[in-house]
Amino acid sequence: MAQRIRKGDLVQVISGAESSDKKQGHVIAVDLGRSRVRVEGVRLQKRHLKPGRRGARAGGIVEQEGFVDVSNVMLVDPSTNQPSRFRVEERDGKRVRVFTKSGEVVPEPKA
Repeated sequence: MAQRIRKGDLVQVISGAESSDKKQGHVIAVDLGRSRVRVEGVRLQKRHLKPGRRGARAGGIVEQEGFVDVSNVMLVDPSTNQPSRFRVEERDGKRVRVFTKSGEVVPEPKA
């Protein structure tokens, strides 16, 4: 089965606490087990790190994105710059994601 939302996809938050801003951003990480995604600039959280930890040798307060449920985000169609539904079709023997309204193939995220 094709993975619905992938790392690097452009998505928009459509519901939840961050939905009032209609924020768009690229997916940073995907947690398949919990069906959650991490989107850049959405649900920023502060972590207090002691000196000597991996991410920050000096320690301090680090701000990073938290996870959002997959059902609260929607892929953005680059032709209209609006969130759009998509379906999985088989084209040329490959399973691809296709936007429902425009019929265009969802661009592959940059690795």
